[in-house]
Amino acid sequence: MCSPLEARTVPAQMPPANALDYDYSSFFYSSSDDPFAILGPYNEWFDRAMPEGYYLFSQAMSTPPQGDIRLTEGLHQRQLRLVNLSSYNYLGLSARSEVIAAAKAALDAYGLGAAGSPILSGMMDIHVHLEEALARFKGKEAAMVFPTGYSTNVGLISGLMRAGDWVIADQNAHASIVDGAIMSKANVRFFRHNNPADLERKLKQTTGKKLVAIEGVYSMDGDVCPLPDLVAVAKKHGARIMLDEAHSAFVYGPNGRGIAELYGLENEVDIHIGTFSKALGGQGGYVAGSRHLYNYLKGFARSRVFSCALSPVVAAGVLKSLELAESEPQLRDQLWDNVRHIRGRFEEAGVDVGDSTSQIIPIMVRNDRRVFEICHKLLGAGVYLQPVIYPAVTKHRSRFRVSISAAHTREQLDEGAATLVRVLREERILL
Repeated sequence: MCSPLEARTVPAQMPPANALDYDYSSFFYSSSDDPFAILGPYNEWFDRAMPEGYYLFSQAMSTPPQGDIRLTEGLHQRQLRLVNLSSYNYLGLSARSEVIAAAKAALDAYGLGAAGSPILSGMMDIHVHLEEALARFKGKEAAMVFPTGYSTNVGLISGLMRAGDWVIADQNAHASIVDGAIMSKANVRFFRHNNPADLERKLKQTTGKKLVAIEGVYSMDGDVCPLPDLVAVAKKHGARIMLDEAHSAFVYGPNGRGIAELYGLENEVDIHIGTFSKALGGQGGYVAGSRHLYNYLKGFARSRVFSCALSPVVAAGVLKSLELAESEPQLRDQLWDNVRHIRGRFEEAGVDVGDSTSQIIPIMVRNDRRVFEICHKLLGAGVYLQPVIYPAVTKHRSRFRVSISAAHTREQLDEGAATLVRVLREERILL
C-alpha cells in the first residue's frame, strides 16, 4: 500500500486526454493557499472519470453480501443479477437466520443505537458480553470493542505510542495502521513486505520504545506473514508486536483464532487486533491483550473515547456470529474447500494470482486504465469484481481481488471462474 505521505501535484487544467490517465494521486496536493482550490480541478476530472470507469465504485447492492447478489449498475442504473466474488463474508454469517434473529431481538431490547460514548452513556451489557466472549475466544485477559476496524488500529497505535517512540510497520500495512502511526507522532519506518531481515535492519536503527505492526493476511495480495521469523526479530530487539488479524481471525488456526494460533505464537504476540466486518459479517473491531492494556486504552484510545459505541444491534449480531464460528468448525472447512476448488480452476487456466495463499486471491492486471475496461466487461458478463487501484495498491499494480466465502456454491464458483478466465483471455491479459 502506498503511504498517504506520497506527494502529488494537481494539474493546472485537464488536458484533452483520457480521464483515466489521472487518478486520486494526481489531486493530493494543490499549490494554492486556499484549501478549496483543489476541489474544482478534482471535480472536473471526477465528472469525466465517472462514466469512463469510476462508476464501478460504490454501486449499490439490494441484497446481503452473499454469493449471488442484485446490484444497481452505476452507469445506466440497470438492475443486475451477479455472481459476487468481492465480499469479505468469509464464513457466510452476515445473513444467517440466527444472526438476524439476535440482531432483531437486540433492536427490541436496546433500540437502534448506543447514543453515547462507551466511557459515558454508551456502554450496554451486550457490549460487555461481547468483550468477555472475545477475550475467552482469544484466550486473553481482556478484549476492547471499537466501532470500526479502522478506528481500532488508529486508537490502539495513537493511544499507546508517543513522540520519540518508534512504529515499524510492514510496507503493505493497512491505511489504518499508517494513520494511527502518524497520529501518534512517533517515528515511523516501513520494512520491506514480509522481510524479517529488513525488519532487523530497521530495528537496529532505533532506540527507545518500539512497536512492530504486522498483519496476519494482507488484504491486497492475500499472502500470509512469516510470523515466527518476525516475532523472533522483534523480540531480539525488545520490540512489542501488534498483529492485525482482520482477514485471518475466525478463519485460520485449529480453533479459528488466527495466524497466531496457526503458528503456536498466541502468547508471543503482545497485541491482537481483529475486525467483525469480515468473517463475522458485521461491523466493528477489537483489541485483545492484557487487562493492563485494556485499562490504559480506556483513557487513551481517542477513536473509542470520542466515538459513539458500537450499535447494540450490531453487537448482538456479532456475538451470535462468534458463537456460530466457534460451534461450527465445518464453516472453516467449507471455506477452504471452496478456496482449493477455485484456485484449481485458476491454476488450470494459468491465471496470475501473485503470492496469494489465502481466501483472498488477487487477479493481477497491472494496467491502471485497462482494469476499468475489463471490470465493465465482467459486470456485463454477470460477475461482480471491483477494480483495485492506487491508493489501495501502488501504481501499475492494479488488479481484481477475488474473496471466497463458505457460502459460495460450487456452481457460483465455477460460473465466476469461467467468466473471469474467458474475459481475461478476450482482453489478452491471459494468453
